[in-house]
Amino acid sequence: MNILNWTDAAPVDEVPADDVIGMIVAGRDVALYSVDGEIYATDNICTHGHARLCEGFLDGHEIECPLHQGKFDVRNGRPMCAPVTEAIRSYPVRIEAGRVFLALD
Repeated sequence: MNILNWTDAAPVDEVPADDVIGMIVAGRDVALYSVDGEIYATDNICTHGHARLCEGFLDGHEIECPLHQGKFDVRNGRPMCAPVTEAIRSYPVRIEAGRVFLALD
C-alpha cells in the first residue's frame, strides 16, 4: 500500500481563480493552478528551457511557457505542443480546512 505524505503548500485563497502562482514548497519550485474551481500542481520549471511556468499564460488546462510557447497540461504534466517533448512532474493535490496540500514524494 502506497501512503502519500502530504505537505502544506498554501491557503486555497492564495491561488488566484483561473490563474497560476509559483511558490517554493519544501524546497521545491512548484506552480499551483486554479482551473474551474480545481487546483492542480506541477514543477514550475519548463523541461525544454529554464523558464518559470508561473510567468506563462494559463489557458484552460494548458500552461504556456513564457520562453518558447510550448504548452503542458496542468492536470498531468503532459507536453501538448512543440517544442516541448518531455513532461513536467505533476503532484497529487488535496484541499483540507481551506489549505492546499501536495504529495511531493
